[in-house]
Amino acid sequence: MNRKKIFIAVGVIALLGAIAYANIAFKKETGTEVTVEKIQRRDLQAIVSASGKIQPKRSVNISAETMGKVVGLNVNEGDTVKQGQFLLQIDPRNLQTAVDSREASLAASRSSIEETKKNRDTVNITLKNQMESLRRTSELFKNGLITKADMDNAQAQVNSTNSQLTEIAQRIMTAETRLKNDQANLETAKYDLNKVRLVSPIAGIVTKRNIEEGETVVVGTMNNAGTVLLTIADMSVIEAEVEVDETDIPNVTVGQAAKIKIDAFPDRSFRAKVTEVGNSPIATAGATTRATNFKVVVQLEETIPEVRPGFTCTAEITTATREKAIAVPIQATTVREMVLDASGTIVREPVDPTKSPSARRSAAITELKPGQTRKEIEGVFVIKDGKSVFMPLKVGIAGDKFFEVLTGIKDGDEVITGPFASVRGMKDGDLVKVAAPNTTTPEKK
Repeated sequence: MNRKKIFIAVGVIALLGAIAYANIAFKKETGTEVTVEKIQRRDLQAIVSASGKIQPKRSVNISAETMGKVVGLNVNEGDTVKQGQFLLQIDPRNLQTAVDSREASLAASRSSIEETKKNRDTVNITLKNQMESLRRTSELFKNGLITKADMDNAQAQVNSTNSQLTEIAQRIMTAETRLKNDQANLETAKYDLNKVRLVSPIAGIVTKRNIEEGETVVVGTMNNAGTVLLTIADMSVIEAEVEVDETDIPNVTVGQAAKIKIDAFPDRSFRAKVTEVGNSPIATAGATTRATNFKVVVQLEETIPEVRPGFTCTAEITTATREKAIAVPIQATTVREMVLDASGTIVREPVDPTKSPSARRSAAITELKPGQTRKEIEGVFVIKDGKSVFMPLKVGIAGDKFFEVLTGIKDGDEVITGPFASVRGMKDGDLVKVAAPNTTTPEKK
């Protein structure tokens, strides 16, 4: 074979080899492109968020206890009042007349008792004289100087006077009972008269005024609520009443720290703490599909002069904290059905690199061996030797972006975080490659 033919043969062999290498390289599976994040320790907080309304810790509705026309109104809505400060006056004329009448009746009863007692004193003097006369008459009768009829007459006079004294004592007791009744009636009339002058029972702000001077107030009955004239709120202690979902309520306890954001003050937040956790769900009118919520009261630890009852707010309650905990991104966690042996360990079948991912997934769906079970497990995919390895996790509290890891992975492991479509369809043992970080500088506008 001459040199020319040798060169041609070598060239053909090299060309065939290049074609074969190109085919192998083309068919070689390079793996799914994924993004990863390295596990590290972080400070975590579990937050329960709930919305509600701002309310004062103490609020008093002032209603009328007597019917009448308002003749004096001393406050307006929004005014600050002190305890005992005069608020309004209801026309007192009818009640004042009742007090005057009771006082006159009481005076008449006292005068009657005094006259009866004077009469009793007079009768007592008469009885004393009659008793002395009876003594002398008895001595004369013993000496035979007077008749028995004279003796009987003297005795009859004493008996009559004693009966008269008994009657007078009974009249005095009756008059004294009437006097006590008149005193009670007078006290009642004075108490009713005091009801027409209303003063503030607490210091606070007049948050509602439902009456105008000249209007007539209505007293409440069993079937008809009375007129609420004023509402006074003590805004020195402010609370937020929020509704917490039933799934979060087991984690909320009294004393937990919270942060309150009020819609009226969007750029500020206020420190607070949980002071009350409801035991019964909030009742809803009618049959609805509304979620079951519980009332939680959060007390602010600072005063807000410009706040008003009824402001909408959001409470962020810190239910748990962890310092320097191993944390995994929430988007990295997923659930997979895995095969477990009798001891609960994941059974990992050997991966054939010559098969495509779809072929490997089909091959994985086989009959279970004795002692094996299938179970859905929460975990993450980590990268080992260019492959995805599913690692079961036991998680603790949930922060806003990270889960606390109790067992399963360690500090420094690289977990697959995306893309979402890739993670959703990923299986244990799939070939993966880490996507290059995006270093493109955004265009300036």
